[in-house]
Amino acid sequence: MTSDKYIKIKAPSSKSLSHRALIAGALSEGTTVVLDPLDSNDINRTMDCLSTMGAKFHVDAGTTNVTGMTSGPKGGQKEPEILEMRDSGTTCRLITALAGAGKGLFRIQGTPRMHDRPIGALTDALESQGVKVTFSDKDGYPPVTLEADGFSGREMDISLEESSQYLSGLLLAAPLAHETAIINVVGKKAVSWPYVALTLNVMEDFRVSFEVETMQDGTWTKADWRMVEKVIPGEIRFRVNPSPYQRDEYRVEGDWSNASYFLAAGAVGNKAVKIEGLSTDSLQGDRAIMGILESMGARIESDSSGVIVHPSKLHGVEVDMGLCPDLVPTVAVAAAFADSPTTITNVAHLRIKECDRLEASAAEVMRAGGKAEMTDDSITIIPGRLKKTERIVFSTYDDHRLAMSTAIFSLAGIEAIPEEPGCVNKSFPGFWDEWAKVTKGNGC
Repeated sequence: MTSDKYIKIKAPSSKSLSHRALIAGALSEGTTVVLDPLDSNDINRTMDCLSTMGAKFHVDAGTTNVTGMTSGPKGGQKEPEILEMRDSGTTCRLITALAGAGKGLFRIQGTPRMHDRPIGALTDALESQGVKVTFSDKDGYPPVTLEADGFSGREMDISLEESSQYLSGLLLAAPLAHETAIINVVGKKAVSWPYVALTLNVMEDFRVSFEVETMQDGTWTKADWRMVEKVIPGEIRFRVNPSPYQRDEYRVEGDWSNASYFLAAGAVGNKAVKIEGLSTDSLQGDRAIMGILESMGARIESDSSGVIVHPSKLHGVEVDMGLCPDLVPTVAVAAAFADSPTTITNVAHLRIKECDRLEASAAEVMRAGGKAEMTDDSITIIPGRLKKTERIVFSTYDDHRLAMSTAIFSLAGIEAIPEEPGCVNKSFPGFWDEWAKVTKGNGC
């Protein structure tokens, strides 16, 4: 296919990998060069918090030089160092764990919505490592002050029912412990495992010593973490040895989460879209968008230069998205273009994101003319007559993923106006410039 037959988009750098690579660089000795990290509000939050704890950053034209902390994260002696999260949930979970492995006083705080997002499962694990935890308002929620003297290295338990970021934070912090740390996964279920795999991949790339063990016939047995596809609480644990982070250079790959809106646009619009910079063998869980769209009937091609999605007739599917929750708003909107209902299951944890993303996704699909039904952990999109040729202001809930996903409705002939277009700066500041290529290519 020649380039004039498709709209060409370059995928932004992975937000998840940018967080992890910058953290790993901050925990390394000397200087690490991080190539192509994402430039966004959330990443700036993480760098600001790491700077407060002792790291140094020099940013120059797509390259960030990270000078690591000396002797780990440093807090205040008499008054806590303020770690300001604003609305970045990833920063909050990962940095809180790092602060617990540091030394001194730290205060974790953010926006009012951040103070409504639970963190108790993580702070319980920190307390098992000797960290003193003091909540300012409501137990289990920020603001919270930590008094830390490094991880003890004793066993700790963590539940992944609310977020896999709790485990990722503990894994990133565990190499700083005084002795080998064993992290047990407990609870009833585990969500978003692929994000943990990204964490392990970065740790491996930075030469951290760890092992993953699974329960086999009543015995803990070393496992290849790359072969783990599903986490069963009580049957997996992580053994992390005290070890330095070490790497001279790390390149961040393209982001499947933020590419998802353009992939969906290729399927529901009238012109194919090519997204460059995506790795089809990536460990990112949101690579699942390819399989989901294909199961709905989309025609997709991929090679080393990128992924092309062709205009296609979509039909409804039933899909478990517990491993890729950030894709739910994208899939919900794409499903409104299909010819039969789509049911998305195992996504209760979306209710504690930047907003209640199940309620929000349902409301915006209905605003466009579709229908939606929900249970506690599922959403069903029932295609209806979309309000073509109408001007609709879509609520964005101060949530970047709602703003970007509802833009797809413009390909139905709707004049789709985001209530707060600037909220995309959280993860993809250049989104609207890239999206303009899609609307222009589709004659919108």
